[in-house]
Amino acid sequence: MKPNILIIVADQQRYDCIGYAGKYPVQTPNIDKLAGEGAWFANAYTPIPICAPARQSFLNGRRPETFGALWNYGITLDIPALEPNEYTWVRDIGKEGYQSAFIGKWSGHPVHGPLEYGFDHAVSLEEYNTFRKEKYPDLEYKGGWMGEVDPVPYQDNVSHWLADKAIEQMKQYAHEARPWHIRLDFPGPHLPCRPSREFAQLYRGEDIPPWPSFKEDFHKKPYIQMQQLYSWDIENYTWEDWQDTVAYYYATITEIDHAVGRVLKALEDIGQADNTIVIYTSDHGDMCGSHRMLDKHYIMYDDVVKVPLAVRWPGVIPPSLIVEEFVCHFLDLPATLLDILDKEIPEFFSGRSLLTLLRGEKADDWRKEAIATYNGQQFGLYTQRMIRTHDWKYVWNTTDIDELYDLKRDPHELYNVIDREENAEIIKELRRRLYETLIREGDGLVKSHWMKNQLLNNKKINITAR
Repeated sequence: MKPNILIIVADQQRYDCIGYAGKYPVQTPNIDKLAGEGAWFANAYTPIPICAPARQSFLNGRRPETFGALWNYGITLDIPALEPNEYTWVRDIGKEGYQSAFIGKWSGHPVHGPLEYGFDHAVSLEEYNTFRKEKYPDLEYKGGWMGEVDPVPYQDNVSHWLADKAIEQMKQYAHEARPWHIRLDFPGPHLPCRPSREFAQLYRGEDIPPWPSFKEDFHKKPYIQMQQLYSWDIENYTWEDWQDTVAYYYATITEIDHAVGRVLKALEDIGQADNTIVIYTSDHGDMCGSHRMLDKHYIMYDDVVKVPLAVRWPGVIPPSLIVEEFVCHFLDLPATLLDILDKEIPEFFSGRSLLTLLRGEKADDWRKEAIATYNGQQFGLYTQRMIRTHDWKYVWNTTDIDELYDLKRDPHELYNVIDREENAEIIKELRRRLYETLIREGDGLVKSHWMKNQLLNNKKINITAR
């Protein structure tokens, strides 16, 4: 019997703000239970820490640069998005008899919707906004980017409304003798966070521990990082200015976890939990005050490139499995799902199947690094390419000083050691490995001999400006 597929994607969910990660005091009992009943990936990374390109990459199985999705559409310079005539694995599983529904935040294309990419049914955020405006016509948000309490009861907030729509769709599919795939995309905890009071009251700002990176001074860092503070008008913010916003972030995650719990309970009630693959993840993370910064732009810190990833498949994935290997979730998951269904994996895919790892087995030839990319957005063009191993992170900033972090000594990435002579060999090695991956996966940034020269012949200045 073919398994059902339930994929739940949060928006800007930090990997370390899940209780199961054991880092910060965020209450996520339902996601923790899901991870404990299946696999938790300790080193899952996004292909790109930007919402729309990451999600389009997930649909297509390739890095977003290969089809022109450099940043979020509709914000700055116009760029292509994944067109409906491009490949999606959703269409492939449709040929295997699957019914598919997309519920929630859609970032696939500014004009074309989910039904043009292989989904059979869709519920949009616009439908929720209409529901809310009709039921609460006089309510307005006033807190701006730093967040506030949503005055509506949690049953009517966006997370629970979308969860209820997913439950309705799940029950409808359960009555039909066909396998199904439901994609549930929450718009949170993307700032501004607006949790309902029932969840906001669980956290007090004064109880929230500062991020260890909040002592950032930007010494020897690329100029644009400090510029972010001025661009957002937060250059003088202290932790006291941030703590309530972080509390709202925690609360929104707990609110989403509660909604996820309702979906998982409904899955059990219809008797299909044992035959359903459940995946919980996020498109990327969020700074939310770490390194004193807002949002996710112009940086490659783990705060934004590392993601939560939990997968449950009863009878196949052993419970309490911790996977330490590096995975690129939105590139590896398409190959994994096709592999599970014994479908041919397209040669153009950038990722590879996780099925061996999910069974608790070792893959001797598995990758030893994570690669992520960035191309700029509302504050200007700025290309970055990152390679991260267990011990080191190298960030190639093509128009500024590069970054190198000794992760064993500096896990919070505070000290850029790119200019230390003793690191010359590791820089050379990481540049070579980065180039080889980018050229293999079709990244046009490295196709010229000038860029190849930077990475393979170390023609890149390592002297820091400050």
